[in-house]
Amino acid sequence: MRPNGSTDVPWAGTNPHSAANPVAGLVLAAGAGRRYGAPKAPVFLGQALRALRDGGCEPLIAVLGAGARQARSAVDLTGVHVVDNPLWAAGMSSSLRLGLNTVAGLPGISAVCVHLVDMPGVTAAAVARLLTHTHPGCLARACYDGEPGHPVLLGRDHWAEAAATARGDQGARAYLRLRADQVSVVECADVAAGYDIDER
Repeated sequence: MRPNGSTDVPWAGTNPHSAANPVAGLVLAAGAGRRYGAPKAPVFLGQALRALRDGGCEPLIAVLGAGARQARSAVDLTGVHVVDNPLWAAGMSSSLRLGLNTVAGLPGISAVCVHLVDMPGVTAAAVARLLTHTHPGCLARACYDGEPGHPVLLGRDHWAEAAATARGDQGARAYLRLRADQVSVVECADVAAGYDIDER
């Protein structure tokens, strides 16, 4: 294990879901942040990982691309599975596929909580609330005053198809539309905020 580097050992904290329904936390953090003016991972990745970890996700996975070197220097990634996405310019879908493939290779994971790096208003309380819906067939997403947002919870039964249907910069959006009647919408506006950071 190297300081501020990646490791293949999952974060070893306590997860209330780990006994029966372990949930991985996946942060998509590979984008160039064109409107922001710089990659967002060095600035926001630490907060995103903390929200997932403290909300009950274990292990943690971060997909990096643009700004990967700076993120490794700026963020403590000890215990995080770091995945480099050489195709980050193709959009969020390529990062989602890499992340889901990584989670699928880990033993015993029931679901994955997918989070975007640039949403600092998302709290551990929102993540924990979403995780109450965990089972291998679950589909759930946080919403804020009725507006759908992130994180998104994908049960293991959905990983292959969600990866296959991801296109461009839309991640799991197409799959969630396809399965809209199965998606549990979890209101989180009382404990978090669903805004993203596009400009400095």
